[in-house]
Amino acid sequence: MSLPGKKAPVGAGGIRWWLSTVVLSVVALVLTLVVISLSVGSALPGASLHEYLFVNANDSSRLSSDLTDGNRNDTAIGVPLPEEVLQGGQEVLVEHNAQSGTLNSSETSLSSSETDTKVPDDITSTSDERILPASSDSSDNLQKTDQGSCDLYHGQWVFDSSGSLYTNNSCPVITQMQNCQGNGRPDKDYENYRWKPEHCILPRFDGRKFLELMRGKTLAFVGDSVGRNQMESLLCILWQVEAPVNRGSRKMTKWIFRSTSTIIIRIWSSWLVHRSTEAVGFAPKGIDKVFLDIPDETFMQFLPNFDVLVLSSGHWFAKRSAYILNSNVVGGQLWWPRHAGKMQINNVDAFGISVETCLTAVATNPNFTGIAIVRTYSPDHYEGGAWNTGGSCTGKVKPLDEVVRNGFTDTMYGKQVSGFTKAVKKSGKHGSRLKLMDITEPFALRPDGHPGPYRSTDPNKKTQRGPDGRPPPQDCLHWCMPGPVDTWNEMLLETIVREFEGVKS
Repeated sequence: MSLPGKKAPVGAGGIRWWLSTVVLSVVALVLTLVVISLSVGSALPGASLHEYLFVNANDSSRLSSDLTDGNRNDTAIGVPLPEEVLQGGQEVLVEHNAQSGTLNSSETSLSSSETDTKVPDDITSTSDERILPASSDSSDNLQKTDQGSCDLYHGQWVFDSSGSLYTNNSCPVITQMQNCQGNGRPDKDYENYRWKPEHCILPRFDGRKFLELMRGKTLAFVGDSVGRNQMESLLCILWQVEAPVNRGSRKMTKWIFRSTSTIIIRIWSSWLVHRSTEAVGFAPKGIDKVFLDIPDETFMQFLPNFDVLVLSSGHWFAKRSAYILNSNVVGGQLWWPRHAGKMQINNVDAFGISVETCLTAVATNPNFTGIAIVRTYSPDHYEGGAWNTGGSCTGKVKPLDEVVRNGFTDTMYGKQVSGFTKAVKKSGKHGSRLKLMDITEPFALRPDGHPGPYRSTDPNKKTQRGPDGRPPPQDCLHWCMPGPVDTWNEMLLETIVREFEGVKS
């Protein structure tokens, strides 16, 4: 035992001093690590635990906001953002930055204040990096159009130097009157304009995708020569992928793509309703009788075999005919006897009734399980007269900047849309089988897309106005191939994609 005032042994004091030094050093090291973690955002292992333990209330709120789409939309990481922040069907892609705890698209932070503001219409401009390409394989696949947010039918024509989907030399089924380059048309830019919807990009036609979507299925074009124009365009596009086999007959044109057992059919139907030349009432034998309340049996008998039906009509209502409704003669076009009194139905009203009749019969047919696509009235561009009275589209070499209104086209379009709407309502739950491909307004901008005077290979044909100012005979109704009509099939493919891939309109 030590006496009062006597020093402790030297060994014990050394041990106490050494332990104190070690403890203080450890504490200092821990404090140093904490300070470093706070200052650099903690890139050390266990940073997530550090954030959980030390983030303050404001930082917690900020982090929560960054991990979702603001206060309105609790969108988790990896879940597509709502339609308000989609542009043309392309998702604004986001990723979590592990070091800063924020959401990023490309290199631009997507804060809650930004996502609370609706994305502007010009979001696809190169100055905004928040829209990332859905695919880098091709410029044609920059965006996937979304039917809920993208209206395909309002936009503008833009020049595309990548050129057409085929050439007049790479397709053997072009009707000669539509083979504008083969018939000597000197300009070619009309082939290079592509339709650009306002809020998205209409994908360039992918032939292999089309055939795969239509594997084991049948697509039928039913209607007039403008419908044939579209069918031949589709065949030309697909011919660049695979040459089909011709299995047509007197009743229909039929092409089979063997790789996918896809069948393309065309059936002629001038009015889409029943036609006869037999005498009815005071309408004599020989004149076409158009039965406005009876669908055309020439295609209705095959309807159950169609998965996709594309309907085209309207232009034959300008031709000489008599209109029959409820077995009575009610009107006519370029024909009406004086003794019959006033007509009840003119050609424009007759068109609307025929559309309603045909579509209602298609949609309500119990054996039809496909979709019927109505391509709206195809505008012509005869200036200074009609097709048979000196009308002309000579010299048109580029799209118009704005539509030049045509009263007849506008009226026919209105009657067609009205007939479509009535058919949808009358068909009830089956009305969803009917789709509208609304091409009239976009193609009113394309007077340059018609053959004009380049309708044949005749080297002596007239292509310019004569000394008296009269234009040569020309076609300002059908469309050059290749040309604007190919866009109809890009719209058709997009409609099929949306239907078969389950994207609702």
